[in-house]
Amino acid sequence: MPIVAQSTETTDWVSRFADEVIEESERRAPGKPVVVASGLSPSGPIHLGNLREIMTPHLVADEIRRRGLQVRHLISWDDYDRYRKVPAGVPGVDGSWAEHIGKPLTSVPAPNGSAHPNWAEHFKAAMVESLAELGVEFDGISQTAQYTSGVYREQILHAIRHRRDIDAILDQYRTKKAPGKKQSQKPVDEAELEAAEGSGAANEDDGSSGSAGYFPYKPYCGNCEKDLTTVTSYDDDSTELTYACTACGFSETVRLNEFNRGKLVWKVDWPMRWAYEGVIFEPSGVDHSSPGSSFQVGGQIVGIFGGKQPIGPMYAFVGISGMAKMSSSKGGVPTPGDALQIMEPQLLRWLYARRRPNQSFKIAFDQEIQRLYDEWDKLDAKVAGGTSQASGSGGGSALPADVAAHARAVGTAGGELPRTARPLPYRTLASVADITAGHEDQALRILSELDPTHPIGALDEARPRYDKAEAWINTHVPADQRTIVRDEPDAELLKSLDEQAQGSLRLLLDGLASHWSLDGLTHLVYGVPKVQAGFAADATPKELPAEIKTAQRSFFALLYHLLVGRDTGPRLPTLLLAVGQERVRALLGE
Repeated sequence: MPIVAQSTETTDWVSRFADEVIEESERRAPGKPVVVASGLSPSGPIHLGNLREIMTPHLVADEIRRRGLQVRHLISWDDYDRYRKVPAGVPGVDGSWAEHIGKPLTSVPAPNGSAHPNWAEHFKAAMVESLAELGVEFDGISQTAQYTSGVYREQILHAIRHRRDIDAILDQYRTKKAPGKKQSQKPVDEAELEAAEGSGAANEDDGSSGSAGYFPYKPYCGNCEKDLTTVTSYDDDSTELTYACTACGFSETVRLNEFNRGKLVWKVDWPMRWAYEGVIFEPSGVDHSSPGSSFQVGGQIVGIFGGKQPIGPMYAFVGISGMAKMSSSKGGVPTPGDALQIMEPQLLRWLYARRRPNQSFKIAFDQEIQRLYDEWDKLDAKVAGGTSQASGSGGGSALPADVAAHARAVGTAGGELPRTARPLPYRTLASVADITAGHEDQALRILSELDPTHPIGALDEARPRYDKAEAWINTHVPADQRTIVRDEPDAELLKSLDEQAQGSLRLLLDGLASHWSLDGLTHLVYGVPKVQAGFAADATPKELPAEIKTAQRSFFALLYHLLVGRDTGPRLPTLLLAVGQERVRALLGE
């Protein structure tokens, strides 16, 4: 009986892939759970580009789960990969780690001070924690555990029996000229350049370098543990294999039908696992998707193992804005954990859900994060109010694809993610955190005055969003852009003001008490220049001459100078609330 689970409306890219994956799964493995997969190499900090490797199948798996079907999302931890290089900027790591290059990642010591037993577990743990916060449900598979326990023994022996067939497939690509460096999407910053490198596996030895002819398997040395080994002989009948290590000179003969210290080369390992796990859907990055690379070659090799290539869209770069400020201190590209310090999981999920896999996008660590949050809050309000085009509510409504992306951001098939009870504007929270510099009692006072009709009673109501905004201020806003309120009035500036400037301050001060809320102060500071020019405070831009905007800018600059000694700063209504009425009056010369 075929599964009928087509979405009633293919509102977004996730729905369309889910339709395709369900149909393909029923064709290949009727009645069995749908299998989607991701692969991560814990060779260093797992960055936000790698997160797309997880989020793309996660979103598709979650859509399938929402339809009531069984699905497994496998995350293959490629922790039996070789240690390729010492990543820069990792705390507790120095040049001495270079001596471990060539060993399995699980045989490399963890960074100094780590609570984890080895390198792979150290970097895996941070990612697992982030995935839990993001609501990603998965089955993790350690490739160290799989290989060293002999799970793949039959697959290894099968690959070796068919090594000439594999060699013939690979040989079609060895003679082709390597593709040029030109890319359809140019990495534009350091973060993207590092992300473009991928795991490094795409360019590794395909097994053609041995003196015993083509051999798709690399033993790890029994003496130094490195994979700098060459197979010198192999007997198909007995499975006796002899290898020599070029690193330490060690040599030994083993029986492959009982030997568990080695692995298939990457271009054979990946398709073997597609067949072994029955993977229906697995995306891949650009480093694995170009002509002659792992995904394309694997599509032919997988047939040797009796399997089929998964549906596998290529995913595009995830860039970072604000990276320049980060890299000087952190020495690397940011991780999901870094992003989750400054943004709620809903926002991070939304950034991945709203763009098709082949569309690049940027994650903001600079001022752009405030605009992204404004956009998210606007969408959240539309969805909460039921103003979607599907509901026929008219102008200003959310598109069906945006509504779908929102639903995928706020929760999963298992339920909604924990959310902030009072999601106040991020830019407001950031300004409050900036000005109060860790004084929670002051922060609560300001936040409670934002909306006197519905005052916030405890800072916890604004958490975790407040904590994220505070972390952003403390870790990503340069010291010269922080807000420091004046201790004393600028007597010289106040004395130099002309009659019009003095009049504008008087209008503001006279209206402070009656406008002491976020909305009230917004109306007041924009209204003062209008009233001075003879217009009503609530006059709309269409009713005003262009000079009013100039007058508003001059008035705002004056207030900033008097309050914080600069031309600009946080939004004035927030700043005024943060400084407090009594201090504002003193600094403005009352």
